[in-house]
Amino acid sequence: MRALLVVNPAATTTSARTRDVLIHALASEMKLEAVTTEYRGHARDLGRQAAESKDIDLVVALGGDGTVNEVVNGLLHAGPEPDRLPGLAVVPGGSTNVFARALGLPNDAVESTGALLDALREGRERTVGLGLTSGTPGTEDEAVPGRWFTFNAGLGFDAGVVGRVEQQRERGRKSTHALYVRQALRQFFGEAHRRHGTITLERPDAEPVTGLVLSIVSNTSPWTFLGNHPMYASPKASFDKGLDVLGLSRITAPAITRYGTQLLTSSPERGPHGKHAISLHDLDQFTLHSKVPLPLQMDGDHLGLRTSVTFTGVRRALRVIV
Repeated sequence: MRALLVVNPAATTTSARTRDVLIHALASEMKLEAVTTEYRGHARDLGRQAAESKDIDLVVALGGDGTVNEVVNGLLHAGPEPDRLPGLAVVPGGSTNVFARALGLPNDAVESTGALLDALREGRERTVGLGLTSGTPGTEDEAVPGRWFTFNAGLGFDAGVVGRVEQQRERGRKSTHALYVRQALRQFFGEAHRRHGTITLERPDAEPVTGLVLSIVSNTSPWTFLGNHPMYASPKASFDKGLDVLGLSRITAPAITRYGTQLLTSSPERGPHGKHAISLHDLDQFTLHSKVPLPLQMDGDHLGLRTSVTFTGVRRALRVIV
């Protein structure tokens, strides 16, 4: 087997020595080319080169969810063909690693490498569905290029939190769960539309859902982790189905306390619920429109402001080694 290892040198939970050990372990089992990313988007470029190559069987992403997202977008730049394209393997090196953990992989890079090698020897793999966003025809965002996401996306409040965290990281702050909590509080107090949301969800053959402040789109469950604690925004979301949506039409102090507590105590059986919450399951396509530009995030990466985004759940999009 010939494999390409894409290494993010800025991965927060792996040292240079650990990465060298992992590379040596992988190289002992396959013909391995290891490339260290040098700029934002480099992992995407490497994934695209692997997709266009005729002799790469596997791409291994060593990094966090952002690195995985870039690799996936490179692999699928011409569309999903899981039977033809290289498979994907993930060695988690970020602070949260939602995609890897949702697949059932260990959160430790060394343990995950051992699990990957076992999976390759035993031929264990699965084909997962992914989410795809695109600019909505007839809107000012229609020219925005499509982008894949692996586990979640959001328009509105949660994307604003992601943007604030990225600003802090650019100033040298470490990505910690405490940092996310602080920025969530700041986003709450700075949210201009927390009582009257600007987002409308439209889908075929259904009445639109209006007045949303927050919209979380899930491709799997859990939605994210707070340390080792999983949180379930849409407990029924699955790599084997379409997309799920949790929307909130109000995030006043009482509402955010209620729904925040429900998220912290959520389980695979029950997520946030109440009169200001809507939950939609297994959607193939829908569009989120906003009366004002709002931040968009995908897989924890802030992508700027949007007024309209079309989401598609693409089943059996990518072959993953598990």
